[in-house]
Amino acid sequence: MASLFSKLQFWKGNSHLPGLWKWLLALVCVLAILLSVLGMYWSNEPSQFDVVAEAKATAQARDDLGENKQLVVGYTTANTLHEMVDTLLNKPGGFISNDVMPPGIFMDNMPSWEFGVLVQVRDLARAMRKEFSRSQSQSTEDVNLKVAEPQFNFDNNSWALPSSESEYLRGNKEVLEYMDRLAGNSSQAPAKFYARADNLVDWLSDVSTRLGSLSQRLSASVVKVRENTDLAGNKSAQDASNNNNEEVYKYVKTPWGQIDNVFYEARGTSWALIHIFKSVEVDFAPTLRDKNALVSLRQIIRELESTQESVWSPMILNGSGFGVLANHSLVMASYLSRANAALIDLRSLLEQG
Repeated sequence: MASLFSKLQFWKGNSHLPGLWKWLLALVCVLAILLSVLGMYWSNEPSQFDVVAEAKATAQARDDLGENKQLVVGYTTANTLHEMVDTLLNKPGGFISNDVMPPGIFMDNMPSWEFGVLVQVRDLARAMRKEFSRSQSQSTEDVNLKVAEPQFNFDNNSWALPSSESEYLRGNKEVLEYMDRLAGNSSQAPAKFYARADNLVDWLSDVSTRLGSLSQRLSASVVKVRENTDLAGNKSAQDASNNNNEEVYKYVKTPWGQIDNVFYEARGTSWALIHIFKSVEVDFAPTLRDKNALVSLRQIIRELESTQESVWSPMILNGSGFGVLANHSLVMASYLSRANAALIDLRSLLEQG
């Protein structure tokens, strides 16, 4: 009773406290609204850029001699790699995947989009280091690309000591130095870029597996039972597990909470591939014409551009196959599958055409 009486006396002598709580509550509500609006602004996906125009602008800005030379082979592809990383780092909100403060820490769609772009950045950087910049298997690696490629593979969730941004920025500086050497704007040894069909086929193989994986994960939003075709075509083939001919849905179904993440990862992947394929159309033009493969490449771009249409629904819907509600994952999977089919045709043309 004495304790209760003392509390009553405290509140009676401090009548301003209820008003203080009202102000604090109002402040929390205002902050929540501001953070929500900021989060929606940061969730806007970056628009596409003109790969040729950006390459020309970079070349002109970094031309110390002022000669305004034509773009050399490979410059557009290298600049596209640089611009994609620059977009990740400098878009509204910056790089959000490693944020530890609101609103970034509460966002998941944009980090998934960023990861889709980052995977393609890593694949392209590896292809440039391993294939495009080397004449044959016994040639030496490029001094800049062998530093840039590991930097882009740094953990995308690291926020300090070092941060993901600082590592990716270092890799991007190495790409710029490679571009300077490629264009002859450096005192160092000239860089190389070999636009050959076999180099392009190797990178396309990596892209095909990425698209195939995304298509399966998107389609698994409604999958219940899938036939096990992992060892098809070889009677004596074995794997580490002793599975039956069917894989139960719990092993292949995309979790409900991950459906929107996979969708936006596919959007980011497609956004990056559109730019890379447009760069390939420029730098590999003679090779593609020689194989009569330009149309196939443009068809891939057309299919990927369909994945960038506006999403009018406030959330990613996951209706059944022919149900009342739409299934955005299946629509996205359809576009990626069509792009992958055209990509397989392109590889066949480059190998045999």
